[in-house]
Amino acid sequence: MDVAAVGRCAGRCYVSPAFGESRNLRLSLSDSRSLEPAGLKFRGKSQRRLSFFRRIMATDESISARPGETQQINGNIVWHSCPITKCDRQELINQKGCVIWITGLSGSGKSSLACAVSRALYNRGKLSYILDGDNVRHGLNSDLSFKAEDRAENIRRVGEVARLFADAGIICIASLISPYRKERAACRALLPLGDFIEVFMDVPLHVCEARDPKGLYKRARAGEIKGFTGIDDPYEPPLDCEIVIQNNRDENSSLSEMAEIVVSYLDQNGYLKAQAVVENHST
Repeated sequence: MDVAAVGRCAGRCYVSPAFGESRNLRLSLSDSRSLEPAGLKFRGKSQRRLSFFRRIMATDESISARPGETQQINGNIVWHSCPITKCDRQELINQKGCVIWITGLSGSGKSSLACAVSRALYNRGKLSYILDGDNVRHGLNSDLSFKAEDRAENIRRVGEVARLFADAGIICIASLISPYRKERAACRALLPLGDFIEVFMDVPLHVCEARDPKGLYKRARAGEIKGFTGIDDPYEPPLDCEIVIQNNRDENSSLSEMAEIVVSYLDQNGYLKAQAVVENHST
C-alpha cells in the first residue's frame, strides 16, 4: 500500500532590506519616550534573498508519482512539491514567517520576554507561537533526558519545528537556554537568510541565581542537579546575534519595553506585512 509523500511547500520568498547596514545600533532603556532601550543591539543586514529552496525528506514506498510531482533524492526518500507556497500563506495572513530565538541562562527572563513579545504581536493582529524549552519537554521531547546528547537533540527538534512554523508564515518564538553556539548555528542554518533572529538575554549569573524562580540554582549548588548550565556546565554567549538585551534589574518593570523593541525590529525588517514576490522573466 502506497504511503503518500509528505513535503514542505517550496516557492519564492522575499527577505526585506536590512534594518541598517553593517553598523551596530545599541539602544537605551533609560528613556521610554524613544525606542532606545539600554543594552539593545541590532545587527543590520543589507542582503536580499529573492528565492529560497530547501528539500525536505519524506517516505514514499512506491516512488510512483507522475513526472513533475516529486523529485527523488535517495532510494525511497522523495520531496513532494505543493502548489501553495510560503509566500501564498504569508499573503493570506499578511505577515512574514520567521524564528525569534531567545537564548540565555536559566532565570534570565527568556520565557517572560517570549510571552510579552507574543502579546505585543497579538495586539497588532499578528500571529505567533511560542516554543518554550520546558513546555516542549511535556510532549514533543518528553522522551529526552538532560544528558549532553539528549540536550542537543532537544535543540535540534525545536529548531526543525520552528522552521515549519516559519514556513507556515507564523512568527515562531523559541525560548530555550540553548547554551552552545554550534547548536544555535545549526538551527539558524535551517532557515533562509535573515529569518532567524537571535535574541540574547545578557543577564549575569549572579542576577539569575538571585532570582532563581524555579529553585534550580539552589538544587544545582547542593549537587542535586548535575550538568546545570552556569554552574557545572558552560554557557556560550552569542558572538554576533541580532538583538542583545541587558536586563540586570530584579524586577521586570521594563519587560513591555523590551518586547516592543523586538517587535520594532520585526517591523523595521518587514516581517509584520506580506511581501510581494519579485520575479524577473527573461524575454
